[in-house]
Amino acid sequence: MIPGLEAIRSSLAGPTDIVSLKRRLRDYAVIGRQLFLQRIIIYSAAILLAAYYYDTSTALFFYAMVWLGEAFDGYVFNQILRWRDRDWAKARHFVLMIYIGTLFSATVIASFSISLAAQQGHTMHFWALFMLFSAAVFAAINNHQILSVVVLRLSIYVVALLFIPIRDLVATNPPLSSPLWLQFFTVLFVLSFIIECSRSFLVGYVKNLRYINALVAEHEKTKAAYHAKQEFLATVSHELRTPLTAIKGSLQLINSGALGAVPPKMQHLFNMATGNSESLANLVDDLLDLQRAETGKLELHLEQIELGAVAAATVDRTRPYAARFDVTLHMEQPRREYWVKADRHRIEQVLVNMLSNAAKFSETGGRVEISIGAHDDQISLAVKDYGVGIPKDASDKVFEQFSQVNSSDIRRHGGTGLGMNISRHIMQAHGGEIDFESAEGVGTTFYVTLKEDKTVRPQPIPDMRKSA
Repeated sequence: MIPGLEAIRSSLAGPTDIVSLKRRLRDYAVIGRQLFLQRIIIYSAAILLAAYYYDTSTALFFYAMVWLGEAFDGYVFNQILRWRDRDWAKARHFVLMIYIGTLFSATVIASFSISLAAQQGHTMHFWALFMLFSAAVFAAINNHQILSVVVLRLSIYVVALLFIPIRDLVATNPPLSSPLWLQFFTVLFVLSFIIECSRSFLVGYVKNLRYINALVAEHEKTKAAYHAKQEFLATVSHELRTPLTAIKGSLQLINSGALGAVPPKMQHLFNMATGNSESLANLVDDLLDLQRAETGKLELHLEQIELGAVAAATVDRTRPYAARFDVTLHMEQPRREYWVKADRHRIEQVLVNMLSNAAKFSETGGRVEISIGAHDDQISLAVKDYGVGIPKDASDKVFEQFSQVNSSDIRRHGGTGLGMNISRHIMQAHGGEIDFESAEGVGTTFYVTLKEDKTVRPQPIPDMRKSA
């Protein structure tokens, strides 16, 4: 079988779906617009030479026809590129317009070349034939998106290429040794080259189009799976939240002693059940936050907050958690107020994730430092630990879903691996960012950056507040 024959047959049959046809039309229009200047330069040079060496009025007439064809094609290209729906009637209309433009422009070029040959007489027609050959190769390379269109254009050029030497042979009836016969055989050779060139580019384009269609199909499958995952997470999370709330409430009520003293032998079991129910509730909350963030439904209740005060309160609440790892939290005294427009609850959520991670991955007896400062109109809050640090080859895992730098970290410290991913979504929703700097064995500094609210005049803070 001839290489690429299947692709050619497929293209001859034409696109069977509107998506494929629309993509071909858009490709044709994009290439056509991109090559406008190149075509005009070539046409202008050819017309200028023809006007100088032959008849000026004839050259100017064809130059006007060239511009008329370009204007028509440009109009059609713009209409195609503005096309947004998938209407078959519009697609057929655009194909018809391309046929008309192709017929007109190819006829103008062919007629121009024939007129040059007629003005030259019965001799070797290098310039006229070269014009047709160049136009044919140009079409084979750049107009292969729609086979019927390139066939129409090439057919007109082929007729002109054959007409010029055959006209000379018929008019002069030269012997076989005449250069006119050599010119005819050369044209036949050139035609075979043009046909092979067209076939090669057509086969390559059709193959690429198939790859693109396959990728689009896989992308649609991936999107469907992604939406199914989101629906599953949302449904499961909501279904789990109601019974979890009842379980947590019941356990807290029992532990409070409101229903009577808990037997000492059962206290440990109740404490363990309470801790696990809280962990499960946190997981459900994280899954809900992740689902909201990925679907763009993460709601923010923006208000003017003083970031230093929010950070200080969050540090105080996190101290008992850090104490479980024998880690102390130390917040530097801010020199002034740092006002931002943000969702207080969400910012506290981000800070808790940063502080808890710093505490978990610090050495026993370690220290975590929290500082806040401003540069230009940006406010940065940093959480620095002196723990194990993050290896360079694992830095890309920090903000991934369900991921921790080391899988053993989940077993050692617990956690879902969602905290930092959710934190990044929260900061992006605020128009800010979260990032880190780390050196393995030295420690890690996580920092968040927010735009300062210039509508509030910050006040200096007396050096009176101390953090343990």
